[in-house]
Amino acid sequence: VDQLCGCRFRISAKSFYQINPRQTEVLYGKAMEFARLTGKERVLDAYCGIGTIGLTASGKARQVVGVELNRDAVRDAIGNAKHNGVKNARFFAADATAWIQEAAEAGQRADVIFMDPPREGSTPRFLESVARMAPKRVIYVSCNPETMARDLALLTAKGYRAEGFTPVDLFPQTAHCEVVGALTRSQKSKG
Repeated sequence: VDQLCGCRFRISAKSFYQINPRQTEVLYGKAMEFARLTGKERVLDAYCGIGTIGLTASGKARQVVGVELNRDAVRDAIGNAKHNGVKNARFFAADATAWIQEAAEAGQRADVIFMDPPREGSTPRFLESVARMAPKRVIYVSCNPETMARDLALLTAKGYRAEGFTPVDLFPQTAHCEVVGALTRSQKSKG
């Protein structure tokens, strides 16, 4: 169990968790700043792990939905929501690409999408479905700036504009760096 961003998180053995809590708070703080939540938004937390980003956002959002392939992590996310008294968050064990594609095809919408994919980045189908869901903002957290750049090229081609990026050094004295970026949907975009 660890405390992060005002919440307590249970982390099971097969779940992912950032190893530098101080810098993770900086990273997630910047993600929340970029999201500009007002309390009215429907938020999607894709690749949500144990729910750290979604539960951090839950106090400033109307509804949070988290999606994660790792079933152990989803069990942790559900338990973490209960343990922290969060009632406006739901978590689903599913492949993020398949889940968002189905949701977009069903006409579901999100106001803000947080995405924190694995090192290999996201998929074109996932990113196309993001555009179909038409969120006002996409907050992309990445541990691999190369795959992030590839994914952002597709999102900008779909009508999103890069608004800002902040690197956060979670791994001092290594070449690795996390990056959080904000994209906004252009007014003329049709998804």
